[in-house]
Amino acid sequence: MAERKKIPLIRPHISERVKNRVLRVLESGFLTEGEVTKQFEEKVRDYVGATYAIAVNSCTTGLELALRALKIGAGDEVVVPDFTYPATASVVSVVGATPVLVDISRETMLINYDRLEEAITGRTKAVIPVSLFGNPLDYDRLNNIKKRYELYIIEDAACALGASYKNKMVGTLADITVFSFHPRKFITTGEGGMITTDNKKWAQWIRSYKHFGIGDYKAPRAETMFEIIGTNYKMSDVQAAIGLEQMKIIDTMLARRRKLAERYFSLLSDLDGVAMPRTTDKGMHSYQSFCVYVKSRDTVMKRMRKAGIEVQIGTYALHTQPAFAQFADTSKHGPFTGSTFSFSSCLTLPLYHQLKKEDQLRVVKTLEKSLTAL
Repeated sequence: MAERKKIPLIRPHISERVKNRVLRVLESGFLTEGEVTKQFEEKVRDYVGATYAIAVNSCTTGLELALRALKIGAGDEVVVPDFTYPATASVVSVVGATPVLVDISRETMLINYDRLEEAITGRTKAVIPVSLFGNPLDYDRLNNIKKRYELYIIEDAACALGASYKNKMVGTLADITVFSFHPRKFITTGEGGMITTDNKKWAQWIRSYKHFGIGDYKAPRAETMFEIIGTNYKMSDVQAAIGLEQMKIIDTMLARRRKLAERYFSLLSDLDGVAMPRTTDKGMHSYQSFCVYVKSRDTVMKRMRKAGIEVQIGTYALHTQPAFAQFADTSKHGPFTGSTFSFSSCLTLPLYHQLKKEDQLRVVKTLEKSLTAL
């Protein structure tokens, strides 16, 4: 009997147009950051409606640049949700500040705004909320907190390109927003990120810093002046070529993802043992990942993988990780009930452009069998 095909968690959508665009860059002989990267920046900028978009080599370095541009460092605190990938909190320590972990809402898997507000002190300079898996934040609530306590909002929108809130695109709703183009993202450059902001001063500083501190990075080499200490966080034209071609069909790709998500919702709605996080009110999810809550998640995950279906956890409860335990003060900020539950119960199902209806039916049937066997 022939072995059934494996269903991967993700599969990057690399069309012939993408391959041809990359080949043109390779044949040009100009492989570092140049005109193609500039076109990619402009495409993302115009799509989200931001004033500035700056390509970088990862979302992680983008978050670091945002903190540095806002002069956040030693002695400062930055509030971060506990349920997120470690990079969100790591960058705070990298710049010398202290990350303060707070719980999330179990219903949305986004930062708990009450816990966030309780964690603010006189040392708090910013919040890095995460629009996790493509679910937009409650920006009205965030902006009220920002104004009340005079904080900056740096959004970790790694998964949220294409998401929106009240018909405004993610990328324009925080002081600085940072996207990821990691291969798990539906718009990917292999590795890479994009910073968006409406603030000219911050944008200029970030662009200089990521170009070794050059004052005018467009100036002829003989006239180059290095005005600040900087480093190299550039994106190459090879990477940008992939993202540029994908951005040309982002609406088509988003529509496809949302259709696949709707089918999952329909197929899973009556399945015992499965619960689904909700989208933020007045928000439009981009469904970078499709996540559900299931009992005995690790057992279910092993059974589904054995059946040829790649599933994955959601992300990490940082307070359970040795590197971040020191930043989780339950005596001040309460227990991490939401993030602990999500860390142990969240299951990510396959979702990618080429996923077929029969594949989704098989995923759901296998999930049902895995749950029934418990």
